[in-house]
Amino acid sequence: MARKRRTSAVLETTRQRLAGLKQINSNPDFGGNLNAAGGEALVTDLTNELDGYNQDNAALDERQNVLDRKEDGAGNWNKSILAAVGAKFGTDSDEYEMVGGTRTSERKRTPRKAGGGGTAPPKP
Repeated sequence: MARKRRTSAVLETTRQRLAGLKQINSNPDFGGNLNAAGGEALVTDLTNELDGYNQDNAALDERQNVLDRKEDGAGNWNKSILAAVGAKFGTDSDEYEMVGGTRTSERKRTPRKAGGGGTAPPKP
């Protein structure tokens, strides 16, 4: 399942405020970084960071997909090797047990209930 890409409401608000600030005055300056250049620097920095974050998420999604495929392959191999050993040596063999199978003779059998007929006799 893909990771959710992140957006930033603060970034959108900053872009809108910067656009509004430029409409008031082409080069407003309130001291420090409270000017159009400071706002543009913030927008650029945050945009780059957000894009990098989302690219990292995409790369992680790809790595997770590769890992999932490899796990599936290993799971299929596990099933196949157990079946192959069972076919060659039997499912009640020591070899079958060595590769992680449960020998047929060691399986717990559930006892059947006595008196099976399925229906209870009618009450008098």
